[in-house]
Amino acid sequence: MKLQYEDSGGSGLPVLALHGTFGRGKTFAAIAERLAPEYRVIAPDLRGHGLTGAAEDSSGFGREAFVADVAELAEDLNLAPALVIGHSLGGVTAFQLAARRPDLVAGVVVEDVGAVTEELPQPVLDVTGWPTRFPDRPAAEAFFAATPEPSYFLESVVQRDGGWELLFDLDDMMAAQHGNTGVWWDDWTAVRQPMLLLRATDSFLLSEELAAEMVRRRPATTRVEFDGTGHWIHRKDPDRYSSTVRAFGQSLTTWRPPGG
Repeated sequence: MKLQYEDSGGSGLPVLALHGTFGRGKTFAAIAERLAPEYRVIAPDLRGHGLTGAAEDSSGFGREAFVADVAELAEDLNLAPALVIGHSLGGVTAFQLAARRPDLVAGVVVEDVGAVTEELPQPVLDVTGWPTRFPDRPAAEAFFAATPEPSYFLESVVQRDGGWELLFDLDDMMAAQHGNTGVWWDDWTAVRQPMLLLRATDSFLLSEELAAEMVRRRPATTRVEFDGTGHWIHRKDPDRYSSTVRAFGQSLTTWRPPGG
């Protein structure tokens, strides 16, 4: 599947930035701005999200499909090897891409998601009853005010045909969540590139115990805690997030600039 994407441009180290469920590539806009010009941030709308088309059926939202899409984009844009950063669902995709297509990846940043995603109190958010269209923007804002990060969800609400509607299909989001539920230790431990694990201290997805186990099973992993932030670290603390990613990128030695 061909992914639509945001591209900050430039000739710096390519960064593939992968959003979580319900998101869009533009969620990384503030990060791309802060990382420029040393880093070129390419942030796709993953399948079923944003401006990218949906899969033909729910079976198209498994892990293999997400990884294959991102691999195809990296090849099409000649990004390899890229620094791959991923939030939540995008974080699982990031380390699975590194494990399964190591030729495409220089390093991995995993934001607030674990190698095990099926043992959470609520691993899947039931959105089957959500409205998909709103009479105006304030109505959408009022609905998403109850979510942990309203602005994140509102990026996928656009004006269309006299109203405001979601860019994603609710059944697709359920399928994407279920497809991301599992035990991924084999992929996690198979990654040979440098890896950075970012955890929010107020996370509802990545416990301190699971983060510690991830480092124990893969000792080469660098773990960084973000105090006072929730699951969306890149939105809650973009300055520290960007500086942490920048420092990690500078530690990579496998990438060379064009002509370098």
